[in-house]
Amino acid sequence: MNNKSLKIVVTGDICINSLQWITEPQNNKGLNWQTHLNIHNVLRSGESLLLSKLVALATDADIRSPKMDNIEANLSKDFLRSTAELDLFPVSLDEKNTDKVYRINRFLGFTGPSCNTPKLLPIADDDVDANIVVIDDENNGFNSNEEFWPLALKATEKSPIVLYKMNNPIGSSILWKQLEKSHIEKTIVIINGDDLRSKGVNISKSLSWEKTAQEFLWQIQNNPNLSFLASCHHLIVPLGLEGAIYYRDEGINEAYLYFIPYESEGSSFKDNQGKMYGLTSCFTAGLTRSITSGIHNNEELSSLISDGIREGIVAAQKYFVNGFGKNVEEFQFPITSIFTEEENDFIYKELIQDVKIPTKENNAYWYILKDKSSSNLAEIAYNIVKNGVKNVLKSIPIAQFGNLQTVDRTEIESYRSIKNLMCEYISTKNSVRPLSIAVFGTPGSGKSFGITEIASSIAPELIEKLDFNLSQFRAPEDLISAFHKMRDFSLKGKLPLVFFDEFDSAFEGKLGWLKYFLAPMQDGIFRDGDSVHPIGKAIFVFAGGTSSTFKEFIGEDIKEENESKKFSVEFKGAKGPDFTSRLRGYVNILGPNQTDEKDQLFIIRRAMLLRSLLERKVPYLINDSREAQIDNGVLRALLKIKRYKHESRSMEAILEMSMLTNAKTWEQSDLPSKEQLKLHVDEEQFLRHLMQDAFYGEKIENLAIAIHNKYRLLNENNTNMDLIDFLVPWEELSEELKNSNREQAMHIPNSLLKINYDIISVKKNPEYIQFTEKELDILAKDEHTRWCRFRKNNGWKYGDVKDNKLKTDPALVSWNNLSEERKSKVYQMVNIWPEILAKSNFKLERLKFLSASDTTI
Repeated sequence: MNNKSLKIVVTGDICINSLQWITEPQNNKGLNWQTHLNIHNVLRSGESLLLSKLVALATDADIRSPKMDNIEANLSKDFLRSTAELDLFPVSLDEKNTDKVYRINRFLGFTGPSCNTPKLLPIADDDVDANIVVIDDENNGFNSNEEFWPLALKATEKSPIVLYKMNNPIGSSILWKQLEKSHIEKTIVIINGDDLRSKGVNISKSLSWEKTAQEFLWQIQNNPNLSFLASCHHLIVPLGLEGAIYYRDEGINEAYLYFIPYESEGSSFKDNQGKMYGLTSCFTAGLTRSITSGIHNNEELSSLISDGIREGIVAAQKYFVNGFGKNVEEFQFPITSIFTEEENDFIYKELIQDVKIPTKENNAYWYILKDKSSSNLAEIAYNIVKNGVKNVLKSIPIAQFGNLQTVDRTEIESYRSIKNLMCEYISTKNSVRPLSIAVFGTPGSGKSFGITEIASSIAPELIEKLDFNLSQFRAPEDLISAFHKMRDFSLKGKLPLVFFDEFDSAFEGKLGWLKYFLAPMQDGIFRDGDSVHPIGKAIFVFAGGTSSTFKEFIGEDIKEENESKKFSVEFKGAKGPDFTSRLRGYVNILGPNQTDEKDQLFIIRRAMLLRSLLERKVPYLINDSREAQIDNGVLRALLKIKRYKHESRSMEAILEMSMLTNAKTWEQSDLPSKEQLKLHVDEEQFLRHLMQDAFYGEKIENLAIAIHNKYRLLNENNTNMDLIDFLVPWEELSEELKNSNREQAMHIPNSLLKINYDIISVKKNPEYIQFTEKELDILAKDEHTRWCRFRKNNGWKYGDVKDNKLKTDPALVSWNNLSEERKSKVYQMVNIWPEILAKSNFKLERLKFLSASDTTI
């Protein structure tokens, strides 16, 4: 990168970092001091001095900044200093890699200057014509001391690009007012997410990327303390080392989330890997690198920022991994390689995904999965089973806890909140009461599996699982016996993970067991006769047996007023409110069945579960390329059956009942008999799905011809010359247009899934339905998207005039920009689907949703 002609000014607050660490005695026979622990100390540049070094490494540009060539010789008590204690930490969590580097074990605090205001340094060779200005404002005096500001900022007629890294999000500093007045259009503000939180901005952390992004957007638009940031043309909020939010205000407010799919905020590196200062500075340097690379070509600033966020995330991760090296005094800190892409890097820019954050309020059902997927969910589900989760969902947030994987936002948020509670509880030394959480779900949904995997992923050597089914207990003495067992484990130094299954079952009346848990949950004790015993540290998991959700358990979903009042009286009488007040969290487990109309990800959950079962139960059906050998009909039936009678247990049972011992592929002939299938699914429906692909695949050509002929009939009086190529008989149609009709026919089943219709093969021509206006609108948009993708793949592009030779078409635009005439044609096309399908013996069947009565056989 040749940027020597670019002038970059880097300045801001000054801090000198004192690093201390201890090494073992050098020997036991030398001088006395050599036989004792050795304490080492070095001084390193911090704040703007460190930032200028990082920007110089990242850009190779002409850097103008404050200078302090020999810190040891020039250190004065007028400078702010910080002290950190270093220790050796694993380079990575890979047990095979035993390398260690020095990182920060703990920050010991600041040493204030001899006067109240820390000393600042002037910019060496400052230039009013600087192309880029980078400021490190740590709120330590620079933002109120104009004497040390860059000339390019003071000169209101100049317009450099300004990267303003601020620690304290307030709009009252005179530096901010100067930027707002004269440089706001080209100012890029960088504020770390944790810095926002430390100022009372309520943004969740490490639950789900969707939740964090939406809460940030709400805060920036509604929090009066952040109103000054809402006018920023460019605002970037790094979220740990795994993500960032880019908020733009250039006439229209837009916000984008950048994230590493398999990580959550703060998850890349664990507490036992130490800490590092300067991570946001490194991110800022990576951002600067991207901007300098495109500034020569006058590239759009927002595009450079987008690429720069990826540069910044990658650089910050590599900066952390390198730490201060294996030998602090010899290590060249920081090193150039954090800004260069190398063959053995563990992270690449291409890994980092981005998605636009929806601006609609209360969009609680926003899923990145839907926004990032050009395929429909059924198609994604098929690919997950065939090729594996990681090969298919490369751009989708996935949470993994041991062997548990989930992409459902609701589950991710619940599981991570439970994990956070467990981690905090385990790390707390003097807990006198158990951690109490609840888990709800239909029978067979995997309640025990999910929580167990979370616990095992945290402390597998410490945690010991115990199971008790309260529906089998006959008296309170049974519960006392259970308490003694868990107390025994506590005394052995283990942490009991205690499952109280069906805790909501009846005993001495409705919810009769709840009152017996109040004292153990609150005080960590239980009574056995006249004796009172402490339970010790334990995790109580209350698994619902009669309630499938927390709302159902507390009666929130009861709509009828009298019934609600009656439930409330009974719930209070059973000590329900006292019990729930002692819970510290809960999770609703979503099994492989669809819960309601809003639950569109059930087919993805099924796919992930099925892939997991194949990998665990019949790994020989997965070839060397990691492709599952399963018949398409079997796969379709397993994914599209309306309901599994026993949830995940039924899926597992069908696999175990199939004759796969010596199989190379899971064929239809390997499936269990109809009588066995009946135990777990609607066998007739299962068999229809089994044969569906074969029936439909045979008729693709006939459907394509029918689509074309119907289109000709509808447009026989149309004199538009643009349609002349489309209206010839099928035999005279170009191969490209034939393929377009074939693709439309193949795409119809997937498109119909978007309005909750499936296609069923029948023996006689059925009556065909009429789509509603809303359904037509959804189908038309989807069909236009498919058509555009097909045309572009065949070399067509947008043009004001349709030209078959140049392959230009004015209809190659988004649905919203499509002319009304063209929209009408698309509506007309999708409206004929039920008729042509019916004439080919295919019936449209609406997918039913589960009701309460569907949860039992």
